[in-house]
Amino acid sequence: MGHTPLLTDAHRALLATAQTAAAKLEPTQPWTDPQLACHVAGTPFYPYLVPQAFGGALPGVDVRSLCVIREALAYRNAAADSLYAVQGLGSHPVLLGGSDAQKQALLPDVAAGKTLFAFALTEPDAGSDVQALSTRAVKEQDGYRLDGLKRFISNAGIATHYTVFARTGEGTKGISAFVVPGKTKGLSVTKLEMLGEHPIGEVKLENVRVGADALIGAEGAGLKLALGTLDVFRTTVGAAAVGMAQRAQDEALAYAKTRKQFGAPLGELPSVQALLAENAVELDAARLLVHQAALVKDQGQARVTYEAAVAKLFATEAAQRIIDRSLQIHGGNGVVKGSVPERLYRDIRALRIYEGASEVQRLVIARHLLQG
Repeated sequence: MGHTPLLTDAHRALLATAQTAAAKLEPTQPWTDPQLACHVAGTPFYPYLVPQAFGGALPGVDVRSLCVIREALAYRNAAADSLYAVQGLGSHPVLLGGSDAQKQALLPDVAAGKTLFAFALTEPDAGSDVQALSTRAVKEQDGYRLDGLKRFISNAGIATHYTVFARTGEGTKGISAFVVPGKTKGLSVTKLEMLGEHPIGEVKLENVRVGADALIGAEGAGLKLALGTLDVFRTTVGAAAVGMAQRAQDEALAYAKTRKQFGAPLGELPSVQALLAENAVELDAARLLVHQAALVKDQGQARVTYEAAVAKLFATEAAQRIIDRSLQIHGGNGVVKGSVPERLYRDIRALRIYEGASEVQRLVIARHLLQG
């Protein structure tokens, strides 16, 4: 698996560690296997999601570290990558805006893998359009009452805590964030069968009551917390795409060297060489863009909305093309159910949608250019 000059020696060492740890995961182990979450929690990955002050690995959250971890995980098992990514998504709002008490109570268990978070933002009528959010949080004497339906929520059903975004007012400044334990009365989950291995479901909130200490930050800070979280983790989606694309390229190269066609290895055909070359170019470009966006954030830039959008858009779209070409090289063997190319072909598709579909990323990029 490649690396770029934008990584330090520490990042390269972490990548090697992550590859070794990820190699112990079963490639086809599904998210429905309860042991998968235990295996991921037992790796050295979760401590990179929180700062050292709360049991983390580094003084602060380092995005390049998250990227190399996700690349290694996605190369091996898409479900394991999803579990890891959503642990970060769900807990990061607490890190950004939580009280000292919330951070001390929750983040050490995030680092230790004792707590599994979910990020409950999307609704049936509110995906990319966050302003359409309809879940309500009504303030009561001793806390809040939450009612609404969340859809396409990763880690639904296996999360111990949900970071729920709900309306406490109108407009973009009327969205607030809450930590809701998964066993809270009135919270129920319906799992959804999806294309590829992703633990996703609907989370229904009916008369769910939480204390005032469940509010993350101030009322109305929810959208800011959500966008700040996506600013970090959107780049890492690109890293996961790079991991899947690298696996597809490695499988295609191995197949092209050993598969015989017309009395010679498949790789001697100019048409196959062209596919492999296109893969290599797009793979290197995707990895560079991902690491560049992560580096900008690691160097202290407050917002990397543009850089993250560019990285996610290019890496996920390029990975889809790389995997498609690699499957084409495998021919009929590539579409056999359970083969690596077939599995990657299904797994990559969701990355072009979640955390902002490709169409949304194009809008973000264009608006940045026009405003500049």
